[in-house]
Amino acid sequence: MKERISLVVLDMAGTTVADGGLVEQAFGAAAQRLGVEPGSTDHAEKLDYVRATMGESKISVFRHLFDDETTAQRANTAFEEAYAELVDGGRIAAIPGAREAVETMRDAGLTVVLTTGFARVTQDAILDALGWHDLADLTLCPADAGGRGRPYPDMVLTALLRTGAADSVRQIAVAGDTSYDMLSGSRAGSGIVAGVLTGAHADQALWHAGATHVLASVTELPSLIGGE
Repeated sequence: MKERISLVVLDMAGTTVADGGLVEQAFGAAAQRLGVEPGSTDHAEKLDYVRATMGESKISVFRHLFDDETTAQRANTAFEEAYAELVDGGRIAAIPGAREAVETMRDAGLTVVLTTGFARVTQDAILDALGWHDLADLTLCPADAGGRGRPYPDMVLTALLRTGAADSVRQIAVAGDTSYDMLSGSRAGSGIVAGVLTGAHADQALWHAGATHVLASVTELPSLIGGE
């Protein structure tokens, strides 16, 4: 018998938030600041890696792309600054129906947590831009979970520990748009690991990474949970 879901852990960019390719644009600005020539083979290879690892903690991505911790931290800071500028410029919006989906789940008594691979300053900029600071019960970034973001299960488990909203990991539903979201949810033992098709990765990648369900968008999640 399946356990009833009581805690929902949602990704932001690509899942509840439409950023219109801002991650790639912010990466381009950060890479250029570090001397990576736009249009070069090096730039193309690095951008391909950024695309492939959408959903992963951004500092982890930059640690892979650059040779040392100092450069990785500089790249991460430049990325976060560029992304925040784009957000402040009004270049971000909610996925249609996402806010209503969260409100529906909370009205049904579920605890909802919003998570991101961005740093807290960027997460707060997004929440400010959308007026979402009170939308969810809790918001988490990798630093809130000890520094490890996706594909590790740490943010999902931190959501459980911080909220106390579930008696078992099987009572957790995780939803995201990337294979890293799926890996994080499945490694945490979540009862539902739902991929959504509004972001970075296609259905095959989501299934392969451990999705239990693939949805057109997060708007389908309340019905899925209600039907469990």
